[in-house]
Amino acid sequence: MRAAFRFLVLCVVGLGLGGPASAQRETGQSVDLALVLAVDASGSVDQIRFELQKQGYVAAFRHPRVIGAILSGPTQSIAVIMMQWTGPALQVTAVPWTKISDAASANAFADAIARAPRQLFGGGTSISGAIDASMGLLFDNPYRATRRVIDISGDGSNNRGRSVNQARDEAIARGVGINGLPILALEPNLDHYFRENVIGGPGAFMIAAKDFETFGEAILKKLIAEIAGVAPDVIPGARAQARAPE
Repeated sequence: MRAAFRFLVLCVVGLGLGGPASAQRETGQSVDLALVLAVDASGSVDQIRFELQKQGYVAAFRHPRVIGAILSGPTQSIAVIMMQWTGPALQVTAVPWTKISDAASANAFADAIARAPRQLFGGGTSISGAIDASMGLLFDNPYRATRRVIDISGDGSNNRGRSVNQARDEAIARGVGINGLPILALEPNLDHYFRENVIGGPGAFMIAAKDFETFGEAILKKLIAEIAGVAPDVIPGARAQARAPE
């Protein structure tokens, strides 16, 4: 039985060695940014609201200004992964690590988001869990990135798991930036909570959406700013708040 199990493991590993992710790890391609898109799938986000989030991301990655921001960097490329999150141990990869370096790859990533089903439907709101899971993804990916950023969208404050401040501070200590997109539909002061407790790192900022219907506009402006590595207030119409330097 043990011998059979070891054989099965070796077969699985052997299959993995021939896959595209393994090939990318071997090449260690350089990108300007490794970006985790952490999308709220908690119980307060009904299916209509979840679809509005998805549509916002899809439209953003098809937008010429996002593609232009990607092409503005030294390597003219970024690596992106999308994760759904709820409770402390409830995080699922919706779209795996993808290198985007032109309009075709950006549109392919948008298509993958559109196809990705919702896999989580409740379990609380653990922003700290989302940060911790995002850190694991950032430091186990096939690319060499100049910057590492976690992009967290959500409609509630942390109510499960460990302290969000502790998770944030540990991420910052490892050189990771955390930007936020609070959705104010249920907690009108969530932007203040994100500013004080969630975002952090060099140039950290957030752009709030007053509701799910305006999420698409907010994520477009946010992605342009964080991909280009510029202050969000230079993006027309962006109402951003930065975290005060410590």
